[in-house]
Amino acid sequence: MAAYAALFLLGLMQGLIGTFQYSRGPVPLAAVLFDLAILATCLLGSWGMRRALGGFLPALGWFIVTLLLSSGSSGGSVFITDSTAGKWFLFGGAVCAVAGAVASYALWSRGSRDRRAGGSGSARAPVKARPGQAGGSSRAGGSSSRAGGQGPDSRSVRAARRPAP
Repeated sequence: MAAYAALFLLGLMQGLIGTFQYSRGPVPLAAVLFDLAILATCLLGSWGMRRALGGFLPALGWFIVTLLLSSGSSGGSVFITDSTAGKWFLFGGAVCAVAGAVASYALWSRGSRDRRAGGSGSARAPVKARPGQAGGSSRAGGSSSRAGGQGPDSRSVRAARRPAP
């Protein structure tokens, strides 16, 4: 839980620092680097947590800060100006944050993890029975792919795979 909070705060901090520093150096360079930083944070956060939420939380934190600070105050001042660097930071960062969150979901959602583990998601098609094999309603690898094929029916599957004498 603390790691998710840290990822959210990292997104907040990237948005806060980027809001004040996007126009440094050659005009769009710093803004583009801040955009790439939020993209990398989303992707690496989901990779490190092995969950899509690890990529969504930094993007959410970035959006909260930049949307609050890009809106004008009652006095009329704004932090993110209508300049080339401001547009690159705001729109490029939004695209990168969304791309990072969507890529995180595509890589680490439950369905994609099941496909990488060898299954076909939650709805599994029955396996046809081989000659001499009873049943055939479970996958050939046993009932638990995470347990390394040590599920309750793994012995019967192994016995059915042995060649006939």
